[in-house]
Amino acid sequence: MTGHIQDRWYKTEPDPDGHPRKVRTARHGTGLRYRARYIGPDGTEKSKSFPDRQKRLAEQWLSHIEADMSRGQYLDPQKAKTTFKRYAEKWLTTQGGDPNTRASMTSQLRIHAFPYIGSRPLGSFQPEHIREWVTRMEESGVRGAYARTIYANARTVLSAAVDDGYLSRNPCSARSVKAPAVEAKRVVPWSVDRVLAVQSELPGRYRAMVDLGAGCGLRQGEILGVAVDALDFEAEALHVVQQLKLSRSKAVFAPPKGGKLRTTPLPPPVAEALRRHMAEFPPVEITLPWGTAKGPLVTKRLIFAGPLGGHVWRTSLNDDAWKPALAAAGVIPQPRKGETYAAAREHGMHALRHFYASVLLDAGENVKALAEYLGHSDPGLTLRVYAHLMPSSQERTLKAVADAFQRGQSMD
Repeated sequence: MTGHIQDRWYKTEPDPDGHPRKVRTARHGTGLRYRARYIGPDGTEKSKSFPDRQKRLAEQWLSHIEADMSRGQYLDPQKAKTTFKRYAEKWLTTQGGDPNTRASMTSQLRIHAFPYIGSRPLGSFQPEHIREWVTRMEESGVRGAYARTIYANARTVLSAAVDDGYLSRNPCSARSVKAPAVEAKRVVPWSVDRVLAVQSELPGRYRAMVDLGAGCGLRQGEILGVAVDALDFEAEALHVVQQLKLSRSKAVFAPPKGGKLRTTPLPPPVAEALRRHMAEFPPVEITLPWGTAKGPLVTKRLIFAGPLGGHVWRTSLNDDAWKPALAAAGVIPQPRKGETYAAAREHGMHALRHFYASVLLDAGENVKALAEYLGHSDPGLTLRVYAHLMPSSQERTLKAVADAFQRGQSMD
């Protein structure tokens, strides 16, 4: 037995002859009678009280504790009582990395998870509680990719709680628990004509951005952060080592998404477009913090600058240049007087990146190389997004088999 049972209603003391006998304590008849006690793995005493006539339950409880310890599945009862909200808030304070990501995660959990599962003790979580929460999110209109992100955040918190000994198993790992469904949307790449039409409608200082997006597959933040020393015209290479992004509304330099540094081919037409751009719009030295708003200051000679000579703000670029160009090229409708441009998420600058991927796949480039050029950490992700753009193998199969039979017949 890991511990022992204390009877609070009786104590043992010697009688006049020195023999032990049970006598009532001052607590006899009041409160919980039995107190099960044991020493936990951390060296401190743990206990749980039981009412009169439940000594057997107290013994069973201690037996379960002993079994859990031997199997390595022991949970501290006090930790198990910690609520999801309390643990998540504490866990969030330990997360480093991108402040924007941490702020977004905090907001999503506070709005969509805490009201439903925030007050539940971690040790009481069962798969049904997660299933019910996911259903309630969907009923409230939170669906698709956004709901799946919220779910993933909650699952991450619960996984950390398992690691820290607050619960024995992540309820999200149960086979009966399904993440919110996301409707699969196939990427429809732009045509060359559309790429060129949008480019022609952009202000001159931004047109070379299209060359970098459609010709090198860069993300928008990577395009805005391209510095002169990233261009190796002689080796026909572009070193993607940073991006320009916002960290809690402050502009900063940072590594590319996922910290994936890479070198991509710099095609001659793109190189020539960049040379012309830099001749007309000379690079500008920009000093910004690195990583976060409080990071060390670094200075880069960026090839793209705003009309006033500072760095390009993404929101201004999208609202004042990109969307008007989309409308002028007929990609999105022109807004009515007094209205703003319609949302066009599928026609953001990321569309240039999709165009780049479609061109390479159509030319026969392999997925592994494309993943490297795009900065994907896993070629499987590249395949899932762009597999439908790969040339069909049916014609190659028909031709290969026909050629084989033809060679065989010619030998007869």
